[in-house]
Amino acid sequence: MKLLSFLAKRFWWRAHSKTLEGVADQEVEDGIEEAVVVFVHAEVSDTDPEADRRVFKHTLKHIKWLAGKRDFQRVALHSFTHLGAESAPPAYAQGFLDRLQERLEQTGYEVKQTPFGTFSEWDLSVYGESLAKVWKEI
Repeated sequence: MKLLSFLAKRFWWRAHSKTLEGVADQEVEDGIEEAVVVFVHAEVSDTDPEADRRVFKHTLKHIKWLAGKRDFQRVALHSFTHLGAESAPPAYAQGFLDRLQERLEQTGYEVKQTPFGTFSEWDLSVYGESLAKVWKEI
């Protein structure tokens, strides 16, 4: 699992074009303010059940830790397969993001996801401190 995370003033997105067969055309435009924005790249090695449990736990912990740096209660999840070479199957990646969203929401976070399986246009405004931009490999 590779994560590129930002402490964002705002993150806005609009679906541009689909990238996966079987994904419906989506005309989605949305955004979030004062949030942790996480670009997520699920890898083939993450799909092993034991690895999945470990990766899920550490990803969740990382997001909550970073959110705590600015007392953020909002999270945006963005599937971003450009952080590595060997991507997990799309069904796994989407399921992982859905589980993350569900778990974060259970603990009081507002969570949004960008449209899965699409290229999106986005606008990202990030705070200046070092911790506002964090790369994590799990």
